[in-house]
Amino acid sequence: MGGFFGAISKRDCVLDIFFGVDYHSHLGTRRGGMILYDRGRGYQRQIHNIENTPFRTKFERDLAEFQGNAGIGCISDTDPQPLLVRSHLGLYAITTVGIINNAESLVEKYFSDHGHQFMAMSSGRVNATELVAALINQKDTLVEGIRHAQDVIDGSATILILQEERIIAARDKLGRLPVLIGRNADGFCVSFESFAYQKLGYHDAYELGPQEIVEVDAEGWHTLSPAGERMRICAFLWTYYGYPNSNYEGVNVEVMRYRNGEIMARDEISRGQLPKVDYVAGVPDSGLPHAIGYANRSGKPFARPFVKYTPTWPRSFMPDNQDVRNQVAKMKQIPVPELIEGKKLLFVDDSIVRGTQLRETVEFLYESGAEEVHMRSACPPIMYGCKYLNFSRSNSDMELLARRTVQELEGDEGQQHLEEYADGTSERGQCMLKTICEKFGFTSLGYQSLEGLLEAIGIDRDKICTYCWTGKE
Repeated sequence: MGGFFGAISKRDCVLDIFFGVDYHSHLGTRRGGMILYDRGRGYQRQIHNIENTPFRTKFERDLAEFQGNAGIGCISDTDPQPLLVRSHLGLYAITTVGIINNAESLVEKYFSDHGHQFMAMSSGRVNATELVAALINQKDTLVEGIRHAQDVIDGSATILILQEERIIAARDKLGRLPVLIGRNADGFCVSFESFAYQKLGYHDAYELGPQEIVEVDAEGWHTLSPAGERMRICAFLWTYYGYPNSNYEGVNVEVMRYRNGEIMARDEISRGQLPKVDYVAGVPDSGLPHAIGYANRSGKPFARPFVKYTPTWPRSFMPDNQDVRNQVAKMKQIPVPELIEGKKLLFVDDSIVRGTQLRETVEFLYESGAEEVHMRSACPPIMYGCKYLNFSRSNSDMELLARRTVQELEGDEGQQHLEEYADGTSERGQCMLKTICEKFGFTSLGYQSLEGLLEAIGIDRDKICTYCWTGKE
């Protein structure tokens, strides 16, 4: 997906940018970038590939070269950025997070007859941030340009712009991602994650509404374009993407995950379906709080039957080759035999998307002596690839485990009954669960219901995007 952080201050804020961006590293593993502005030195920029080395390690050596009281930086799972753009609107830096599904048609419509050139990526695609900048530059002001870009983009675009000693932040049109402002005695910052600036000594100042555009300088902030009424914030921020310390729309991530696990166990108890197990565990790290909540409500002890070897595998950097990815996943998992041998185990995963490594995980547990392996997903079956962010994005919906299983069971006819398949209490839903269990070796499988997930988040349900489960915008 990606994330960004910006700061503007009465003092040098290089370290604030550095640590603020680094605290968004859980949101992407491909590119990192920083750009600073100093009155004497102008703009200074650096971009690094962070696929095999974390942001902090790559950028530590650049700190001595940076200087400035204003800057922005990003973690990107897509294109190299931030970019430095020169246009009739002036010289500015820009970074974006989102997806442009209609990039090719936008280039064809707006730029094919005007001699406009785009820097092509290795895949032949245009840089999405460059395209956003080009759309912005079609208008007479940055604000008009941002609104224009967000109106014509199919997908989403959250935008951060640095122009000398001001930052312009624009939350995407339907507020699928958060944008927050923090303040300290010397200035202000803009961030996706609230904990990132709180750890740096900033305090909560403001949370942008959907499509709101705000200008920030060292003295304060003010709205340039008001928020819209509709919001569709991504539910996966709470279930998976968001860091435990963060709050979105006033709801803490870790607290939501505990509550989500509790609701899952509560509903299984009410249906008489709670299995008899020795331990409840979470997988991967973001599944742990869901599992803790499940264990607390079910009365089953929480344990860690295997642990991740972090000294050499601190993050989930994964090669493109699937065989190597599977081997890396195996190498990271170190069993605790005393908690596995002869035990009945229940694992809570934050989500089950493609199921690529589930079979290997189950085989690993049985090989380590487990008697039973039960699996629970902390969200409903994912039926649709995301059109708005990079979570559960795929070339085909048939890459998704639930959709693939439906197709195997009932062919094209099954695709007309996805809502029924997503309901684990229905006949079709039970059939899908049984099929996946047989395929992966689970003793039992359960998904959190959509109602349970929305209850756990606890905000107005109409403000939450559930497209990947329902296919409805």
